[in-house]
Amino acid sequence: MRKIIVAGLLLSAFVVTAQNAPKYQIENKMVKATYYYDNGQVKQEGFYKDGKLHGKWVAFNEDGTRQAIGEYNNGAKTGKWFFWSGTTLNEVDYADSRVAEVKKWSNSSNAVVAK
Repeated sequence: MRKIIVAGLLLSAFVVTAQNAPKYQIENKMVKATYYYDNGQVKQEGFYKDGKLHGKWVAFNEDGTRQAIGEYNNGAKTGKWFFWSGTTLNEVDYADSRVAEVKKWSNSSNAVVAK
């Protein structure tokens, strides 16, 4: 009886852990990866090509709100990335995986502050 109870506990622990395990699927000759928070919400999703980050990546907060969105090209950040934090949006331009320009947008005004 004791072995059955222990086996049941181990099995239930595995099922709970497996629900939040990363999910991988093939799309357009790339691997789409989805990572999850412990509460089941999506944490990040994006693509891998030849083992490198490639294409659009999106990150979410634990409550499901969007945190960041951007693109990779063969493992390097490229183009415009957007990062949300409360009422602030940061727009970051990347060139050769380095920050080229940062713009800060705020809900309280229509002004842009370039850094």
